[in-house]
Amino acid sequence: MQIPQPYLQQAIELLQLLISTPSISREESEAADKLQMFIEKGAPLRTEMHRHHNNIWCISPEFDPSRPTLLLDAHIDTVKPVADWSTPPFTPIIEGDRITGLGSNDDGGSLVTMLQLFYLLCQKKQSYNTVFLASAEEEVSGKNGIEAVLPMLPEISCAIVGEPTSMQPAIAEKGLMVLDCTAHGIAGHAARNNGKNAIYEAMADIEWLRTYRFPETSPLLGNVNISVTQINAGTQHNVIPDKCTFVADVRSNECYSNARLLSMIRENVQCDVEPRSLRLNSSSISTGHPLVQRAIELGLTPFGSPTLSNQALLSIPTLKMGPGDSRRSHTANEYILISEIKNALVTFTQMLDGLRI
Repeated sequence: MQIPQPYLQQAIELLQLLISTPSISREESEAADKLQMFIEKGAPLRTEMHRHHNNIWCISPEFDPSRPTLLLDAHIDTVKPVADWSTPPFTPIIEGDRITGLGSNDDGGSLVTMLQLFYLLCQKKQSYNTVFLASAEEEVSGKNGIEAVLPMLPEISCAIVGEPTSMQPAIAEKGLMVLDCTAHGIAGHAARNNGKNAIYEAMADIEWLRTYRFPETSPLLGNVNISVTQINAGTQHNVIPDKCTFVADVRSNECYSNARLLSMIRENVQCDVEPRSLRLNSSSISTGHPLVQRAIELGLTPFGSPTLSNQALLSIPTLKMGPGDSRRSHTANEYILISEIKNALVTFTQMLDGLRI
């Protein structure tokens, strides 16, 4: 299928604009302003556009509430640039097929693809309505991101969450729970080896978190994974610490809710355990869903994703899919290929044009 050249050209133009506009999570307002102006000036059709905080969405013309509605979501925010960039991260650099710049792969490629896909789908009447959403604060699962917008959208039947998956359909993804843990001891003089060392108390719990295997395994997502990622204790070298704090990163599969995992962890460790949030549970979509079936018909391979996305905040069937490679995300010299965006426009159009959901 041939995608009209202006759609690809607009996608590349918008991607360069977004790369050149810093949009770190919770600091996306300038990028949202530029995206809004870009849509207002360059939309090839009349569409209803809305904005709340730094989230922008468009509703397909001739919206019919009696039809199901498909959401096309991709996020506008990025992480902070790491130190090892060899080129300016906020300067888009095009070299042949490659566009380098912060957010090019995660998630600019998907965002510009989803916007042009929205326009392409709206060129002819579909059996469903379409909503395009450029969401904010995805990288930090912020409260002013997609969660703030969902009550304002029309009733959504299903969604495609645009993320770099090499255009393969992620039909499940792991959830996330971050735990703040505190082990308690009794302060004492290190020379006398008295007191109760909170570090040693924490070590036993950390070892349990490192070695325990939750019995239920997912065929798509594998085991629940727990990693201790931060630790802090002590005030000076000659004082036995009376408190040791550490952070555990818990990645859940669909066999366990975060609430259930929290309960099981608390039953097996001695330290105090406080979750930062329980809302980012694992998510999945049935292989029988029309979105998945059409992807399979096109020769694509469903898989389970270890990384978190806005899927975790949507209570509807969602498919995670988009151009680019997840391994490039959050790295120095992040890039995406123009050919990947072009292929995504073709593949998505083949999937969605004429689909009945």
